[in-house]
Amino acid sequence: MTLVAGVDSSTQSCKVVIRDAETGAHVREGSAPHPTGTEVAPAAWWDAFERAAEAAGGLADVAALSVAAQQHGMVCLDERGDVVRDALLWNDTRSASAAAGLVAERGARWWAEAVGSVPLASFTVAKLRWLAEHEPDNVRRTASVCLPHDWLTRRLTGRLTTDRGDASGTGYWSPATGEYRRDVLKDAFGTLPELPRVLGPRDQAGEWEGRAVAPGTGDNMAAMLGVGGASGSSGEIVVSIGTSGTAFAVADTPSADPSGKIAGFADATGRYLPLVCTLNAARVLDAAASLLGVSLERLSELALSAPAGADGLVLLPYLEGERTPDLPDATGSLHGLRLATATPAHLARAAVEGLLCHLADAVDALGLAPERIRLIGGGARSEAVRRIAPAVFGRPVLVPEPGEYVATGAARQAAWLLAETPEPPEWAPAGEARYDAEPVPWIRERYAEVSGPFLSAEVGP
Repeated sequence: MTLVAGVDSSTQSCKVVIRDAETGAHVREGSAPHPTGTEVAPAAWWDAFERAAEAAGGLADVAALSVAAQQHGMVCLDERGDVVRDALLWNDTRSASAAAGLVAERGARWWAEAVGSVPLASFTVAKLRWLAEHEPDNVRRTASVCLPHDWLTRRLTGRLTTDRGDASGTGYWSPATGEYRRDVLKDAFGTLPELPRVLGPRDQAGEWEGRAVAPGTGDNMAAMLGVGGASGSSGEIVVSIGTSGTAFAVADTPSADPSGKIAGFADATGRYLPLVCTLNAARVLDAAASLLGVSLERLSELALSAPAGADGLVLLPYLEGERTPDLPDATGSLHGLRLATATPAHLARAAVEGLLCHLADAVDALGLAPERIRLIGGGARSEAVRRIAPAVFGRPVLVPEPGEYVATGAARQAAWLLAETPEPPEWAPAGEARYDAEPVPWIRERYAEVSGPFLSAEVGP
C-alpha cells in the first residue's frame, strides 16, 4: 500500500489525513490547534503541522504529501526568507478601506476583467495596500510575498511556489491569462517583491525528507477535490460551513463578476471555481450556543423544536462584519423579538435559519440553478442545519459522512502527483445522507425584508 498525506492548515487548526493513494481509504489522522485571532505568526502553523503529524502517527511511511491552507493571508518575507511581521489572515478586516480605495481607483469592472475578482478586505492585494499605507518600514524590508500554503510548502521544500487555485485569490494573478498582474501589485504595494512560481496541477513543488511534495492549493479548491470527481458533480453546488461560509462549483471557463459577489477563482485541476464567500458561518451557531449557555447538540434540539420561521424572529448574522455583501463594519441584529419569540428555541431556530438564508443568498449569486446542494464543513454536523437546509435552499441536500474534506483533497492531489494521470485518481466516494423537505419560501422572504437595507451597500460595477 502506497500512502499519501493531506494537510489542511485552516484558520483554527491543522489537520493531517493519511490515505491509501490508490483507493483513498482512510488510514489515520491527527490535528492540532492554531492560535486565535486574525494576525498570526507563521511559525505557529509549522508547530501545529508537526504536532498534527505526530498525532497522526508520523509521516515516515508516506510517499507524498500536499498542503492546503486558508486563502488570501499575507505573508511577507525579507531577503533571508525570514518573516517580516505576523501574517494578516483572510478574516482580518483592517484592510477594508484599502480594498475600497483600490476599487475606486480603477473601478469594479476593471478589476473583474483583470484578475477575475473585485478586491475585498480579505484579498492579499488589499492587505498589501494596507501595509504600504501603515507600515512603510515593513514594506522596505519585504523581499517576497506569499500565502499561508506557499509558506508551509516552502518550509518543506526550500522553494517559493504556489498553485493557480491559491494564486487566484491574491488579487494580482489572472485566472483568464494564467499570469501575474505585476502592474497591479506595484500600484497597490509601491514596489515589486518576488512572487511564488505558479505550478500546474500535477507539478512537483519539491521534496521533503525524501517525500514528493505536490503543489498544494487553497482550502476551497482542496475541498472540491475532496468531495468528488476532478470536475465536481454536475448539477450541484458545494456549500461549506466552516469558519467562513462558501458556495462554489467547478466551471470550464473563467468568470468575471463586476458586482463583486462572485470571486472568479481557478481550481486545483486546471479548471475554474466561481465562489461566493461569507465571513460568518459555523461561528454563528457557536455564538448562539454560547448566548444560550448550551452545547451545539442542545442548540440543534432547540432549533428543531421551534416552528419554521421562528414565528417571525430573524437573526441577521453579520457578527464579524461581512464579506458578501461587502460590509466589514456591520454588526449582527435580531428582528421580530416579542414576548412570544423570546425563548431559547426561537433564538436557536433563528440562528440556524439566519445562517442558512445567508448561504442561500450566496448560492443564488452563482446563478447556476443547481439540482441539489452538497453540504460540508463543521457546521454541517448539526442535525438542525441538515434538516432545515432543504426547506431554505428549496432543493435536496446531500451531506457526506463527517470528514476532513480539505485535507482529503490535498491527499488526493498528492496521490495524483504519484499517479501521473491526466485526471486525479478516482477514489471511492464517502457515504452520504440525503435530506428532503418541502420548500418554505417565506423564511427567505422574511430574511430578505431584514437584510434588504444592507444589500444596497454592495460593490457596484
